[in-house]
Amino acid sequence: MSDASGANPEKDLSASNLPGQRGEGGEEIRVQRGMFGANNGGDTSGYGGLVRSVRLPGPATRPYGGWFDEVADELEGALEEQGLLPDNAIEKTVVDRDELTFHIEREHLVRVARTLRDDPALRFELCTGVSGVHYPNDKGRELHAVYHLRSITHNRVIRLEVSAPDSDPHIPSLFAVYPTNDWHERETYDFFGIVFDGHPALTRIMMPDDWQGFPQRKDYPLGGIPVEYKGAQIPAPDQRRSYS
Repeated sequence: MSDASGANPEKDLSASNLPGQRGEGGEEIRVQRGMFGANNGGDTSGYGGLVRSVRLPGPATRPYGGWFDEVADELEGALEEQGLLPDNAIEKTVVDRDELTFHIEREHLVRVARTLRDDPALRFELCTGVSGVHYPNDKGRELHAVYHLRSITHNRVIRLEVSAPDSDPHIPSLFAVYPTNDWHERETYDFFGIVFDGHPALTRIMMPDDWQGFPQRKDYPLGGIPVEYKGAQIPAPDQRRSYS
């Protein structure tokens, strides 16, 4: 089937439109076996023999292209005006798949976010949410929080990414800068265990208050969790009747 441009996406298998293909570039965080990396059961995907390197994109070099340089220059200049060296706040700048991401040191997250919101040349007025990511093999920064910022004034979208170790899963809350993050931070705390310091009511939003663990972490067991339902006990998936 062809799309509106006449191209056939099923045959157009260039490296640029295959997800996760970074060649030898970027930073390798693990080697995945099988389609989904499961190693505690049978692989039913048909790709059990697949072995691939999982990499995070590395820092980009100037020029970034388009308006990316304008945003980077303005942000770095605004931080310098506040007496903060950009290299101390911005861990790296990544341009990947035509998207701009600033990796921010967590202690400077609030200041960077407020600068992006208030500087007239930047004006990223809206944060559409925060997403959690767990990389168990990314030692010392296993937990990542990713913020999606939109400038309605300039019609631009960027990302901020912040990391924290499993042993100290604390990241400053952006509620005071972007109040729309209220429930997004609660959900990320609930599912990933990231503690957003300064949040006005950081409580679980989906799981019961006494639930043990964080279900969207990669090391959370797939099945094997008994569930209570109105006083009844539902067996874990690996303990139910098997028809095979």
